[in-house]
Amino acid sequence: MEDGAAIWRIARDSEVLDLNSSYSYLLWCRDFAATSLVARGEDGGPVAFVTGYLRPDRPGTLVVWQVAVDREHRGRGLAATLLDALTARLADRGVHTVETTVTPDNTASDRLFTSFARRRGASLEREVLFDGRLFPEGTHEPEMLYRIRPVTGAGLPD
Repeated sequence: MEDGAAIWRIARDSEVLDLNSSYSYLLWCRDFAATSLVARGEDGGPVAFVTGYLRPDRPGTLVVWQVAVDREHRGRGLAATLLDALTARLADRGVHTVETTVTPDNTASDRLFTSFARRRGASLEREVLFDGRLFPEGTHEPEMLYRIRPVTGAGLPD
């Protein structure tokens, strides 16, 4: 739970993620720690994170909620490493599909999940999950659902 404040700051400073309340990050670190990972810097503090959960109606599907890397640690492949490690960790729980949403302007996330699918030889399906008009603030881009499957097998670290 101690990492909640730090990952909130990383998400805030990303300038691309929808920032949730600091309280939600504290809860996330408590309730979804098994489906999330944090990378630590030399001082032991969080420098990157991936948060996710298993869909209640599809427990073989990991929904990746957010991925972010502190500005000073970008360009080192940390996001891909975290995503690979989390997927490998959840393989024994029967996870075979990864879902996430990406807005059309988020090229970094598009590249991350496209390369993740490619490394596994998995299919990547894209479709609109939430049209931008559904968001009450009226200025939100559509959230595109990325469904990657299967994520087990070839390309996964042992």
